[in-house]
Amino acid sequence: MMRDVIPAEELLHKASAVGQYYGFMPFSSLTARARGGAAKKPADYPEALTHLTLDPVAEIVASFLKQFQHIDCAPNPRQPLFIWHTNITPGRPAPKKAVIQFHALGTDRALSDAIIIRALIALIHDLFHEDPIVRINSMGDKETRARYVRELANFFKKRSATLPEECITCAKHDVFLAAELAMACECAEDLPAPTEHLSDASRRRFEDLLEYLEMTETPYELARNLISRGSAWSDTCFELVLGGRRVAWGSRYNDFTRHFPLGSSVSAIGAVLQIASSGAVAAKAKPAQLRFSFVHLGDEAKRLSIRLAEDFRKARVSLTQDIGVESLTEQIHLVERRGSPYLLIMGRKEALEHTVILRNRQTQEETVLPLLGLVDRLKAVA
Repeated sequence: MMRDVIPAEELLHKASAVGQYYGFMPFSSLTARARGGAAKKPADYPEALTHLTLDPVAEIVASFLKQFQHIDCAPNPRQPLFIWHTNITPGRPAPKKAVIQFHALGTDRALSDAIIIRALIALIHDLFHEDPIVRINSMGDKETRARYVRELANFFKKRSATLPEECITCAKHDVFLAAELAMACECAEDLPAPTEHLSDASRRRFEDLLEYLEMTETPYELARNLISRGSAWSDTCFELVLGGRRVAWGSRYNDFTRHFPLGSSVSAIGAVLQIASSGAVAAKAKPAQLRFSFVHLGDEAKRLSIRLAEDFRKARVSLTQDIGVESLTEQIHLVERRGSPYLLIMGRKEALEHTVILRNRQTQEETVLPLLGLVDRLKAVA
């Protein structure tokens, strides 16, 4: 049976571990770094958002972005930020409803969507000991949504005599909500699907994501009845379902970031998991040094690194990686900041040969290792 309440200590520990192996830094580490600099006046809540109706998940994302803009750390395509965040605080009682968030800021690639989905699958499996169902759809960009709104309006107008009255009434104000009502009433078999109206750019993005999921053997279902309402969301939307209940929700929110002074309009995707929590969390201990840092270059290596993350995590190899960071230079910079004594390197050649280079950073000695049996070799080195 699915748990309704999870100890805060367990939530924090497992979210931290998943974040480490999939390349998400804790938001607390960024805020700690910001506290070391000059003090800044806390940012005001964007006035534009006071006129928008935000769903509960969008409100959580808005709160995260408000905190993020205060740390003065703008991402960009060369230096995107993969962040995990929670409202659980070490040394304090657990919140009644714990929130775990994963965000990728500064990257427009479908790779970041795939990484967040994989991280959520891993976390949900660890928490509930069962694999969730991943349901995915695309609402498209502004152009697509405007076209889809017109299609839905026409749909409800033409079927006003056969659909429930509440759907027709609702459609006059919010066609997306009306569509959800029609689905709940099981009278939406011929409801237009958003994917039938995607712009060329949105279609390519959606196809890229599905390819990443398939190449990394990530199970998913296409969900034409999954709709993101409101002005916060765009393109990909997905949910993770367990026991018939939504456990996590995620979507792109590129246009939403323009309400926050992050330097410019920032490409972004985020996902939120909510669960009741209990107990308290021990005071934060100093994190142990990670023995291995894994750097990779090229799509072949990125796809393999997503799949290898689970092998490393299950074997508890002391390793981290930055899967979503494209620049090898930036990945090396992050390695130097962590001070890991060993480096794993995979480029296109190594990915095609199913090998990886192990480098001792002190002696610069390099060894080529096959991926078969890699975990055991690394545990022996560590």
